[in-house]
Amino acid sequence: MRIKGFCTFLLAITAIVIMPAVSRAEPLSLVGFGDSLMAGYQLPAEDAFPARLEKALREKGHDVTISNAGVSGDTTSGGLARIDWSVPDGTKGVILELGANDALRGIAPEESRKNLVAMIEKLKSRGIAVLLVGMMAPPNMGADYAARFNPIYPELAKTNGLELYPFFLDGVVEDAKLKIEDGMHPNGDGIGVMVERMLPSAERFLQSLSTGG
Repeated sequence: MRIKGFCTFLLAITAIVIMPAVSRAEPLSLVGFGDSLMAGYQLPAEDAFPARLEKALREKGHDVTISNAGVSGDTTSGGLARIDWSVPDGTKGVILELGANDALRGIAPEESRKNLVAMIEKLKSRGIAVLLVGMMAPPNMGADYAARFNPIYPELAKTNGLELYPFFLDGVVEDAKLKIEDGMHPNGDGIGVMVERMLPSAERFLQSLSTGG
């Protein structure tokens, strides 16, 4: 009887130890998928946008990890070619930021739209939600190009029911103090501005994931 009672005691203790570990939810896994603006061009890894956004969300109480799948120079075509293997199984959501290099190279906006649609469809077919990050055509591309390029993101967000952050470089693009020497990419302070401005959209996105919306 003593042995039986001791075994029961051990089982009870084991259950107490194991139960919290079993019931503890895994962090929500996101991927920041984009170009050099997402990758953190010429910045330490901890200053790249995904790392800074993850830190800001955790400070807000969200249990989340954000992997950095940014590739400098990537276009929407390049993103489409790698999205299957760059976004691992188990990912719950993708912050999709591509198109800046398309505009800089003068790629037909219709081609950019088609590639973005294909990426969104690939992710949705895997049950992965998308936070779509918009870009704007540079002024030197002219009014006609801008009229064809700039509406892509709000239209795709509306059509697909996606959370949209309208312009990734909002608050940074016209402030030289927030960019590195090339005058195009954000510095650490610029990343801070981008994170602060996107935070409400990111929190709404997380809320939609937790509610299955």
